[in-house]
Amino acid sequence: MKKARLDHSLSAAPVKRSFPPIADDRARVLVLGTLPGEESLRRGEYYAHPRNLFWPILFTLFDAIPAAKYDERVTFDTAHRIALRDVGEIGERDASADATIRREQPNAIDRLLDAHPLIRAVAFNGSGARRLYDRHFARRTGLTYLALPSTSPAHARIDFSGKLARWMAVREVLFAGADFIAASLVPDRR
Repeated sequence: MKKARLDHSLSAAPVKRSFPPIADDRARVLVLGTLPGEESLRRGEYYAHPRNLFWPILFTLFDAIPAAKYDERVTFDTAHRIALRDVGEIGERDASADATIRREQPNAIDRLLDAHPLIRAVAFNGSGARRLYDRHFARRTGLTYLALPSTSPAHARIDFSGKLARWMAVREVLFAGADFIAASLVPDRR
C-alpha cells in the first residue's frame, strides 16, 4: 500500500504545450510568458483566464477599452507592435502554477528574434518567464529586457494600478526612438 502511494506521488504532472507565437513584421516588443495556464489551454488563447490582467493592461496602456473577442485582442496587440510567446514549448506543470514547471523544452526564441529584427525589447510577464528564459538563452546585446510583474491572478499582491504602472515600460519602449530608451523604464537588474 505504501509503495502505491509513493509511485502515485512521483507520477508526472500533465504535459503542457505552448501556442504558436503572435508576431508580425512590425513587432518591436516581445512579451514572454512561461507556458499557457489551464484556461488558456482549454480555450486555445493567450492569457485566457478571466482574472488575468494581461489584456486589460494592454488595452489600458493605449487608452482603449478591452475587446471582448480574442481575435480582436490579437489584432489590437499586433497593431501596437507587440509579439507574444511563451518561453516553454512543452513542459510538465501542476495546474497553472509556474513554480511547478519542470522538464521544459524551450521554444525557439532566438529564431523568433532573428526573424523579427525590429524587436528592441523583451518583456518578461513575471519572474517565472525571466527564470526560464535565463535558463535556456543568453541575453542579447542590443535588446532591452524588462522584468515586469506577472499578470496572472495567482500574483495578486500587486493590484491592477501597481501592475499597470510597471507595464508602462512597454509603452515607453514602443514610443522611444530605435536607439533611445527612456530613463524611467523598469530594467531587469538580475
